[in-house]
Amino acid sequence: MIEELDEITLMEDDEGQDNLYEHLRMEVDRGQQAVRIDKYMSEHVQHSSRNRIQKAADAGFIQVNGKPVKSNYKVRPGDVITLMLDRPHYDTTIEPEDIPLEIVYEDDQLMVINKPAGMVVHPGCGNFHGTLVNAVAWHLRDLPTYDPNDPSVGLVHRIDKDTSGLLVIAKTPEAKTELGAQFFNHDTHRSYHALVWGNFSEDTGRIEGNIGRDPKDRLRMAVFPPGTEVGKSAITHYKVLERYGYVTLVECRLETGRTHQIRAHMKHIGHPLFGDERYGGTEILRGERTASYKAYIQNCLKLCNRQALHAKTLGFVHPVTGEQMDFTSELAEDMAALIEKWRHYSRNTEIS
Repeated sequence: MIEELDEITLMEDDEGQDNLYEHLRMEVDRGQQAVRIDKYMSEHVQHSSRNRIQKAADAGFIQVNGKPVKSNYKVRPGDVITLMLDRPHYDTTIEPEDIPLEIVYEDDQLMVINKPAGMVVHPGCGNFHGTLVNAVAWHLRDLPTYDPNDPSVGLVHRIDKDTSGLLVIAKTPEAKTELGAQFFNHDTHRSYHALVWGNFSEDTGRIEGNIGRDPKDRLRMAVFPPGTEVGKSAITHYKVLERYGYVTLVECRLETGRTHQIRAHMKHIGHPLFGDERYGGTEILRGERTASYKAYIQNCLKLCNRQALHAKTLGFVHPVTGEQMDFTSELAEDMAALIEKWRHYSRNTEIS
């Protein structure tokens, strides 16, 4: 149940709710006092939370007696509550799959992996096979203490499907607990390289703003004023690495790790990531409106058909030895080629 609700606002299709499938059915007990449905379900459905139930209701997936209700609906005795999702119930058991991995480091406690762009990290809506977790399960298939379906081991953090770069996997519960605490307390060191639209007047900067689900687009995050109750606090530091006139290569260092943090923060300050369709980065936001320039941009988008974002460095303290571990990865080939194309363009073009 908890995994199903967790995917509701992260689905990658927008086909609506023409075909809904029942995932849960329950009847309200006789003698039940009137209480909000989100409170009732959070108390009666195992491994779920009130927040996730509210999201399900907002998306129209909670029904009472066959009709969608909002999270403030008050249940009555005899009400039949159903959770209806826009995909069939799927067995989420993680099976090992023979998928190549670029392993940067490995010992008996953890693995550091350089994930390619296009690979989903964890099975979810529409992506039940071919994920990083399936590949790790295959790599560790002969390790009797590693169960890919045990949440106490495995992924410590995530990066987006179309973001390339470094991730750490915990092989033992002790390693995951210790590493998870470091990420929670912001004791890790992570930096990303991003190609963004526009030039900057300054060489460094700091972006602070809460990140939460965009009320106008459930697949996108939005930035809200810091200190408000909307979203979660997020801070990104950036430094200009190279300027190409109409786009800029920047290094982003995370103080926090929120969903789509860099993508949403850069959009918020007027510098969407190049190629980031979800946040407007596939539009021509800077430069001339000539046919040749438009063709050049289209060629760039074909060369790197994703947001130009790479998890470049990762640093943490080893959960057992206490040693500081720092890793750096080379840019993915498509992003490196895109940057070189812009370098050449800026050197040979007079940019106003």
